[in-house]
Amino acid sequence: MQPESTNGTDGGGLAVPMAWLCAEYVADELLRAGGLVEPGSLEYGAGRRTLALTVYLCGGAQPSPGIGGDDVMEEWLALTAYGHPWEDWVRERLAARGERDGDEGLGLARETWRLLESTQLLATDLGALSAAPAAGLVVDESARVWLPAWQVGLTLGHLALRLY
Repeated sequence: MQPESTNGTDGGGLAVPMAWLCAEYVADELLRAGGLVEPGSLEYGAGRRTLALTVYLCGGAQPSPGIGGDDVMEEWLALTAYGHPWEDWVRERLAARGERDGDEGLGLARETWRLLESTQLLATDLGALSAAPAAGLVVDESARVWLPAWQVGLTLGHLALRLY
């Protein structure tokens, strides 16, 4: 199978770039190693998609002994950190890649972004962290709100990176 193959489809199927496959693999390995949520859950899917999109838009995983080198991991940690404008970063990267490379190889990344934006998950209100007193961060875990999947995935992804 060629890296950009449609795997026997009639040619109208979506090609899967090797860089995307590698990004999904790295994201899956990080989340499984972290053991934060059950594989197959909606939260796991959101975390995998969010991390895969981050890895892919950063240029993919660098070949190294582990999942990524220290510099790469630090970049991923910074991008997924609370308060980083990740949503804007994704939009800017997708647009820049589209201008530079055309639509080649961006189909899965764009579809992933569309799913992350349009899917809502019921989760603990992490926005309450900014309103909590600085001395004792207390979050009412029973207070749930609907959040875009990327927000849940970003938190899970960041925690998985920290635990790796």
